[in-house]
Amino acid sequence: MADYTAFYEAGSALVELLRDSLTPEPVSDREAVSLCSPHESGNNQLTLHLYEVQEENQNVNAGYYQVDRDTQRRAPARYILRYLATAHSKAPAPLKEADQHRIMGALAQTVRDNPVIPIKYLSGSAAEERAELHIMLERTGIEQLLKLWNNNSKDYKLSMVVSISGVTIDSGRERKAPRVTEVIIGTEETAVREVGEQ
Repeated sequence: MADYTAFYEAGSALVELLRDSLTPEPVSDREAVSLCSPHESGNNQLTLHLYEVQEENQNVNAGYYQVDRDTQRRAPARYILRYLATAHSKAPAPLKEADQHRIMGALAQTVRDNPVIPIKYLSGSAAEERAELHIMLERTGIEQLLKLWNNNSKDYKLSMVVSISGVTIDSGRERKAPRVTEVIIGTEETAVREVGEQ
């Protein structure tokens, strides 16, 4: 069952994939890749900030399905998660830009090489469901990135948008659906007439 923890599990899976792919070069330490705001980056070299959650195909997810003989559950919802991925460098000024370029290049390479997050990075309900989480870089103009960055007190840092699709959360809503035990076909008059003719 895909639990309400699915958003966190998807983000964690992406982080673990990037930690394996980007360390020790161009990111020096695994812990320097994390889920956090770019404005509170600390010692991180790559931050992933969840800024948008969008439900996929709302009309498709309507309705109920049979859980057991007497119970139906509302269909699960599927979501797309969008992350602002930002490179941070502690290098001296002349080397900072090059450092950030290397990090973002490695991020782009990893996403391109892994369109589906490998099962080994999944945890919790995502692992139990063997979820198929698709990742991609989204086209995002500089105006949109600046809006997402949205902090006039700090300089903009090189960023890209990474999306994860196929994130599923099961519904907790159920209803009883007892089995049909009797079926009467036709009108009451027809039923009476057929009985009389026998």
